[in-house]
Amino acid sequence: MAKHQFIRFQLGITSDQFLRVYQGSAKNISTRADDGRLIKFPAQNIKQFLTREGIYGYFEMELTIEHKFVAIKKLNNLSTQA
Repeated sequence: MAKHQFIRFQLGITSDQFLRVYQGSAKNISTRADDGRLIKFPAQNIKQFLTREGIYGYFEMELTIEHKFVAIKKLNNLSTQA
């Protein structure tokens, strides 16, 4: 059985920034993972965590060994004041 990989990262996206997804001008999220890799993934993968303030937190994404998305979970919150 192939092992999955896990990538951890922080996000701080305002609701106005995420609005671009709904307007069609943005489809992907780009951020730097804890291990230094630049990662890019469909904004739809993180949409479930959208609040009135935006998307703030520390996340872990699970991928197959072939880099196919499996799941994402929020590990903790980050302050919107940071």
